[in-house]
Amino acid sequence: MSIHLVGGGRSDDYDGEVYRVFLAEATRRATLSGRGVPRIGVLLVGGGEDAEEYAASYREQLVRTALCEPTVSWVDEGLSFASAVLTGIDGLLIGGGHTPSYLTAVEPLIDEIRLLVADNLPYLGFSAGAMIAADHAIIGGWTIGDVPVSPEDTGEDLDEVTIAEGIGLVDLAIDVHAAQWGTLSRLIAATEAGLVDGGVAIDEFTVLIVGDGELRVEGTGSVWKVTTNDDGVLVGTLGA
Repeated sequence: MSIHLVGGGRSDDYDGEVYRVFLAEATRRATLSGRGVPRIGVLLVGGGEDAEEYAASYREQLVRTALCEPTVSWVDEGLSFASAVLTGIDGLLIGGGHTPSYLTAVEPLIDEIRLLVADNLPYLGFSAGAMIAADHAIIGGWTIGDVPVSPEDTGEDLDEVTIAEGIGLVDLAIDVHAAQWGTLSRLIAATEAGLVDGGVAIDEFTVLIVGDGELRVEGTGSVWKVTTNDDGVLVGTLGA
């Protein structure tokens, strides 16, 4: 089973390419448990008056992609999920929104999520859910030392680029909406400043699949890899 990191991207008629491998893995796990249809736990935070529509969009995308049973759990920003949301699921999807609030919401579940993923539960992080999957998670901010490093709209209500302990499923920092929101520059700057040891910035409608073998990229965009050597910060792509 794998960890699936999606850089965002939503459309009412999207064919679901970035979800296919995740749902196939969940189906295999369900079969081993004696279930014909995989149960997908979907965790969402916030949404306000649009919360129901927001939840429905995830549910509809999953069932449009493959046969499955999405179970959506939702909490307001500032609140946390109960461990019951992880009971009896064959795959876990953590959605997108305000990244610091997502980290707060899943903090009580982190140890259990790690154990489930170690026991081959497939995990899919969409946007915020991808960012917080890291050991050291970029959770927002758009300046470093008062110098702008990405568009202000990407700050997640934070000014200074902020790193926090994430779920710990992958050992590289993750940023999302890379080409669409200009967040690749935030990851580059955070790496240059020594806040993180490099990482990946993922475009919308693109997934980085981290499994037992080589890293795999699916979708219509690129995964931008940021590393360092003696000459400074290096940027390349893992796939396009």
